[in-house]
Amino acid sequence: MSKDSLRVSDLDSSLPAAAAALSAEDRADLVNALKNKLQNLAGQHSNIIEELPPRVRKRVEYLKEIQGQHDELEAKFFEERRALEAKYQKLYEPLYTQRYEIINGIKEVDGASSEASGDQEADKAVGGSGVPDFWLTAMKNNEVLAEEITERDEAALKFLRDIKSIRLEDPVGFKLEFHFDPNPYFKNSVLTKTYHVIEDDEDPVLEKAIGTEIEWHSGKCLTKKILKKKPKKGSKNAKPITKIEDCPSFFTFFNTPHIPEDEDDLDDDAAEDLQDRMEQDYNIGTTIRSKIISHAVAWYTGEAAEVDSYGHHIDNDGDDTDHDNTVHEEDTDHDTEDEGAKTEKGSGLA
Repeated sequence: MSKDSLRVSDLDSSLPAAAAALSAEDRADLVNALKNKLQNLAGQHSNIIEELPPRVRKRVEYLKEIQGQHDELEAKFFEERRALEAKYQKLYEPLYTQRYEIINGIKEVDGASSEASGDQEADKAVGGSGVPDFWLTAMKNNEVLAEEITERDEAALKFLRDIKSIRLEDPVGFKLEFHFDPNPYFKNSVLTKTYHVIEDDEDPVLEKAIGTEIEWHSGKCLTKKILKKKPKKGSKNAKPITKIEDCPSFFTFFNTPHIPEDEDDLDDDAAEDLQDRMEQDYNIGTTIRSKIISHAVAWYTGEAAEVDSYGHHIDNDGDDTDHDNTVHEEDTDHDTEDEGAKTEKGSGLA
């Protein structure tokens, strides 16, 4: 890669924890400063080339021309891939609409109405149509999301009707929409989470995350808990002392992360904690976008949780087998190489 096409993600990952918590503008200035420094180092590398024997230098210069042609093709590849993703996103929409209608009992599947369970109470409980608790079940079957969902959250998530992902072009990123039925927990019919990213080939870098302010009904906030302590003996105030504290909840996902404008406002531990929370937040968002929305029914049934990223079934003993339940010993070395490549490459937007 030429010195003029340095990877922003490499610069971003090399930032100190406190610097990573800067505002977008200050962070961009810092990245540019580092980029200029690296370009100066690249200039030093050109001095190394000049010190090579003439014949070797000529060959290296020709190799750099080949690399330049490769980079141009690669840029076209990423441009065409984005266009292809947009094209197929539109093709997916009618399928997602059908899924929405079936889940919520708007559309019935042929023959489903004639299938009687024999249990009138059970039929009455599900209203005779739709798929109850579809999205709640799908999310709980995903390891990343299951850790975020508490027992208190489940009652509210039963009102979730649909989850949508919308591509953003300017600024680049995506928005998640969670559509809810009227419920006793909050007034919002739609909760959103928006991610703005800096495109960097296959490794988009999170620039900003924007959540929704949830309008909780009185006494129904799931992200706070009220603690009441009895006054000390002899105290003139006989009323209990009330204290409100944050508590774990999936709905904290809709909070907009607060990043101080001045890096001096954060010590190293606080900056590292903020960086970890931002990474986890983005991981949740990309999991919902690329896994849950795209393969919702497989997560609802649990099938997706039983298959790893290579298409292998994971049995109860933790062993991997191929998707057709056939074990191929000769594939072992290839699996190991692929796993190493994936770890080295890292993850980005799907």
